[in-house]
Amino acid sequence: MSASPDTVAREVARRRTFAIISHPDAGKSTMTEALALHARMISEAGAIHGKAGRKSTVSDWMEMEKARGISVSSTALQFNYTISDPDTGDTEVAVINLVDTPGHADFSEDTYRVLTAVDAAVMLIDAAKGLEPQTLKLFQVCRHRGVPVITVVNKWDRPGRTPLELIDEISERIGLTPTPLYFPVGIAGDFRGVLDRRTGEYIRFTRTAGGATIAPEELLSADAAATREGDEWAAAVEESDLLSEMGQDHDEELFLAGETSPMIFASAALNFGVRQLLEALVELAPPPAGREGVDHHDREVTDPFSAVVFKVQAGMDSSHRDRLAYMRIVSGEFERGMVVTHAQTGKPFATKYAQAVFGRDRSTVDTAYPGDVVGLVNAMALAPGDTLYTDEAIEFPPIPSFAPEHFAVLRAESAGKYKQFRKAMDQLDSEGVVQVLRNEIRGDASPVLAAVGPMQFEVVTARMKSEFGVETSIQNLPYSLARRTDADSAADLGRQRGVEVFTRSDGVMLALVSDKWRLQYIEKEHPTLTLEPLVATAD
Repeated sequence: MSASPDTVAREVARRRTFAIISHPDAGKSTMTEALALHARMISEAGAIHGKAGRKSTVSDWMEMEKARGISVSSTALQFNYTISDPDTGDTEVAVINLVDTPGHADFSEDTYRVLTAVDAAVMLIDAAKGLEPQTLKLFQVCRHRGVPVITVVNKWDRPGRTPLELIDEISERIGLTPTPLYFPVGIAGDFRGVLDRRTGEYIRFTRTAGGATIAPEELLSADAAATREGDEWAAAVEESDLLSEMGQDHDEELFLAGETSPMIFASAALNFGVRQLLEALVELAPPPAGREGVDHHDREVTDPFSAVVFKVQAGMDSSHRDRLAYMRIVSGEFERGMVVTHAQTGKPFATKYAQAVFGRDRSTVDTAYPGDVVGLVNAMALAPGDTLYTDEAIEFPPIPSFAPEHFAVLRAESAGKYKQFRKAMDQLDSEGVVQVLRNEIRGDASPVLAAVGPMQFEVVTARMKSEFGVETSIQNLPYSLARRTDADSAADLGRQRGVEVFTRSDGVMLALVSDKWRLQYIEKEHPTLTLEPLVATAD
């Protein structure tokens, strides 16, 4: 029997679903593990490169990720976090759904899909580098989708810029007003603790061996902090007061409206400031909300079950070679085994094999609620953007694709592996790892891959070999633009120099063009031909 609307509402109220976004090497995977460590889901944090015998981060499971120390796929972590009220002693158990995202710009499309499934984002910034191109791009996606952002200045234990300099840069470059909840005591590279701007107290951190365990904290009054830290405390108080005079104190309404961003200074590697981030998420980030369907009909969180698939991933379990579809529950209660309707086909879909995901590790999930991320095993019919529902029909808007900028031919090295090659291509295509294009001239044996970034091609060849035993080769093509076209224009476009026409697996016809100058020439000389821009959803 499904849970009552009141039960669903209570479960929704204690859930927080968010993503961490950052430029590569800002410490995103390290922060992910630091959060899991503070929630006591793991006993010791791993190092990205496995230094000093420590294991790789829980969230990075692909061999390519472990070798390079970057994230190239999104993973979901769910854990409980208990907060105690210091005045009453009452405890609150929050359910945290943390969706990790790829850390490389070549996988920004995967990050975009994740941002369609969360209610808030943590924008991680390197203390020395400040805002970087990928950070700016992802913030614009958050702004476009109305996702409120909490800013974390990471790596404060290393030399870097001043707090006010970083605050000014964020305000000037992206029009978001930072409102620090905590202000660092000690310059970048000499991280002693933080001033709690709302209480005036000092939270002093103590390092642990290699940052592998939770850093002890000591709470001191302002007077005790002044005695202990002297000029460093005085400087922090002075700059905090300056921010207050400028109106840069936290305002929940402005935060949810996307005008301000609560800011925290931290060191994920040392586990400094991590508890403060978790508690800010529970206190300030919005709980899950309903969403609008394509027919403009709202699905409220207490309505019957519905969910949207935002990611499909295979190869996570080499012993089973299964395929996992991540769905974000939008409304109602999910019960394992329930039969739902797949909106795109109208067909029933059984959910017998449903799992909660923690990095590469999984466990069976029997019930879940709005905001939760559940993995459906061997969901061969599902693709990113698909909707599942019970009772009254609903279909959520599809997740748009990015406009590809890199194109290459993929071939199997051995003709005897053709069957496995085709199977692998179909799987990777359905996951959205790359877009697969075909035409009669090149044939099925030489599909063209279209990608946002060239590293996507490396993922394809690596997975072809590891999961399907197929050695492949990549040949880059001299195209840089893709435009939507139609059958009436295809023949004439195919005769143009620097143009080749393909059909994507979803039936859309694309004209690949060598460069913008060639495109401008064709548009001028052949104005009746169809050459429509593909929407780049990051803009």
